[in-house]
Amino acid sequence: MKPLISGIHHITAIAGNAQANVDFYTGILGLRLVKKTINFDAPDVYHFYFGDELGSPGTVFTTFPFQGARKGSKGVGELTYTAFSIAKGALPFWRERLQKYGVVVSDTLTRFGDELIRFEDHDGMGIELIANDRDSRKGWTYGPIPLDFSIKGFYGVTLYLKAKELTAKLLTEHMNYTLIGQEGNRFRYGTEGKPGDIVDILVDPNGNRGMQSAGTVHHIAFRTANEETQLEMQHLLMKNGYMVTEVKDRNYFKSIYFREPGGVLFEIATDEPGFSIDEDEAHLGELIKLPDWAESSREKIEKGLVPVQLNIENYEYPQSHQ
Repeated sequence: MKPLISGIHHITAIAGNAQANVDFYTGILGLRLVKKTINFDAPDVYHFYFGDELGSPGTVFTTFPFQGARKGSKGVGELTYTAFSIAKGALPFWRERLQKYGVVVSDTLTRFGDELIRFEDHDGMGIELIANDRDSRKGWTYGPIPLDFSIKGFYGVTLYLKAKELTAKLLTEHMNYTLIGQEGNRFRYGTEGKPGDIVDILVDPNGNRGMQSAGTVHHIAFRTANEETQLEMQHLLMKNGYMVTEVKDRNYFKSIYFREPGGVLFEIATDEPGFSIDEDEAHLGELIKLPDWAESSREKIEKGLVPVQLNIENYEYPQSHQ
């Protein structure tokens, strides 16, 4: 039987200035802005989706930019670092590129045999780039970043928790994860143990709780194939005592939410239908797309949103992709 969970679907963070957010993730990191919509639960706030060419599950980092939001702080009960996958040998390129834009970059670190660098975005969001030769995804580039060095999608995440036992039980007994390694107080879990499905639990019994605001992760979403497998997961979780929401229609996927025992908000999101249902693939992210229930308020919504633009010189969608 096919597993109900197959890795990470997307990660959603809280940001501050909307234009600075777009500039960092498209202009510096080179991710594609695949969708520009609104926070369905706070329609006066953008919801940006950054990913590969089509916003494939496992590549999409999304943000809610709250203008003027104060910076949050990392702490236990949170996802503190989002790791992206890059090709082996690409770290020198990224170190030079990040430093060019004034980003403070860590020394090269080694974890479970892979080299990585760690840094923060303008809001303090924790990011890692992990170099490896186990990722066959092709990545995306607007042009300034060579495709061979481009970000391929997620590598994995770090959950910073006071204890691991109950969260590990959730992952291994109900979400198709297995323990695949340990380094000190870091425990690694994966569905197949490949880039895109890695969840590390970093245990710190004495850690302080963080403050969720700009520069912190709101939730992590895990992949499930379709609505049927999502309902199976919902039933399984509820049967085992988790407080799970009803299914919510997010236009580009269906979602259910619950808190894992350590406090991190988990989502189970469907792979279907994807981001091409309301925009041509060559023009993803160009217009503000609204759910049907918000269309009658479009004029008011757009008036309340600060306009943003892509600051990537001479970008044109590659003819070979059309």
